[in-house]
Amino acid sequence: MDLGSWIDLIMCFILFLLFIYIFVSVTITRLHKVYLGFHFSMMLWPYCQFAIKTVDDPVYQLFYVKLAFVDASMLVAGWIFFTILISGQTQFLKRKILILLFLPAVFSSLGVILNPYGWFVTPVNGGYVERIYGPIFWINIVILVIHALVSLYIIYVALVSDQASRIKNQIMYMLKGIIAVTVFLLLDVLLNVVLDDYLPVIPGFTSLGIVISAVFFVITIHQDKVFDIVTIAHQDIIDTMEYGILVLDDQERVMEMNQALHPYSRLKAGERFNMEAFLPDKTDAIAQFLRQYRERPEEIAEIECLHPDGQLYINIHAAPILVSSVRAGRTITFQDITELRRLIDETNHQNAILQEKNESLIKVQEELSRTNRKLTKMAITDSLTACYNRHYLTQQLEREVTEKRGLHAQAAVILIDIDFFKAVNDRYGHLAGDLVICSTVEVLQRALREHDILARYGGEEFIIYLPDTGEAEALAIAKQLKAAVASNKVSIDNVAHPVWVTISMGVLSINEFSPEQPGDASAYLNDLLKTVDKALYAAKHQGRNRIVSVRR
Repeated sequence: MDLGSWIDLIMCFILFLLFIYIFVSVTITRLHKVYLGFHFSMMLWPYCQFAIKTVDDPVYQLFYVKLAFVDASMLVAGWIFFTILISGQTQFLKRKILILLFLPAVFSSLGVILNPYGWFVTPVNGGYVERIYGPIFWINIVILVIHALVSLYIIYVALVSDQASRIKNQIMYMLKGIIAVTVFLLLDVLLNVVLDDYLPVIPGFTSLGIVISAVFFVITIHQDKVFDIVTIAHQDIIDTMEYGILVLDDQERVMEMNQALHPYSRLKAGERFNMEAFLPDKTDAIAQFLRQYRERPEEIAEIECLHPDGQLYINIHAAPILVSSVRAGRTITFQDITELRRLIDETNHQNAILQEKNESLIKVQEELSRTNRKLTKMAITDSLTACYNRHYLTQQLEREVTEKRGLHAQAAVILIDIDFFKAVNDRYGHLAGDLVICSTVEVLQRALREHDILARYGGEEFIIYLPDTGEAEALAIAKQLKAAVASNKVSIDNVAHPVWVTISMGVLSINEFSPEQPGDASAYLNDLLKTVDKALYAAKHQGRNRIVSVRR
């Protein structure tokens, strides 16, 4: 196999690496899922181009040719959908418009799959490594170009609208990506199809265009945090504060800073902050502050001193960031108190002003403390339902497994799935679906005991941990929850009748936490979750709105 055959596989591998990078580097949301599915479809084209050249059976070659062009049709339609989401042009999300956008892709895909009379492609020399394209191929190309033009129109509408500069920056990267993939696609058609009789085949044009467009997506996701709305909102809040704020991890590396920090330091994210280098003057007060800062990082440390450049008198306040009583880093605030010091030194009758400044500082400290508590809560709770998230429950269960290993400690885990929830979304819309989820959570929380833990497992699935609960009691609680949800009527605006749902439940009763090794808590917990997931699947398979119980 010549080097040219490997070019498309290399492009596929690059796309796969970018896919993994996005998957591990950002928080998974619904918009993530749309993009990741979109990104995965981008990987199919170069893979199919490679696969066509690696199999000898014409049947498989034709399969990969068809798969590549079906993927291309759906990819361009998905591109328009993703363009609408990123650019915020929700007026294009009307059902009629989306149908008009996706119907050409569907019909062109059918033509590719059926290949009637060889109108899409015919083999050369008994195989499809070299092939002759028919009219359906050219219809596909026209549809792809039309979709690209539609995407450009949507981007144009977004750019001329009253959008924030951050959004317009994202849109410009999308514009570059669309131009790149369109240009390389047309070059591929021109050089390898139109001029096929005059030029040797040059592989990888379309694959390279897809890779370049994916790189533009990754750049805007990484630089502008497209998917992380919480991070954007948090950054906007701290940038409006008048105090310089520096957030460090437990290794003193800079994780975040605000614009007000610039007069005090020009640090960048990822750099290591050295407090001793920042305060070179070793007065008794500074030495005591540095000793407390270095030796007791779990405590609050504060000092007023002259800035190293000699121009400002500043207040430095260092406070730990605690997650479950474990220090995960610290926040440092820098406040310019030059004027305050001047007023104190000039007159004694300005004590009242000093007191007001101190009270203002206390309020800021309280605000930072509240912010830390809010951030901690945000880290362990689901943003939609306000119940715990899957990560928090997993941590709690791993702690239970570790602490109660080998002990005769009864417990139960209930995995819940809202029956036919997709039908609710399809019929009433996603906002109504969110309302149903929130109402269901409220019903579950009212029916649970104070020490039970309810968490959102993902989508319409929820998981409940019942500590110190036997099998009979767990089943009684499960029946109570099922009945409570079934009787819950949810009123939705513009819907004449209330909506109600049922739930399927898998119940796992645990008589003893018994991982094989003390360090196997995570693997053992995964095994427990797989067991209760199978029970839930059985409940759904048996007709839903029922409970299936298993024990360990």
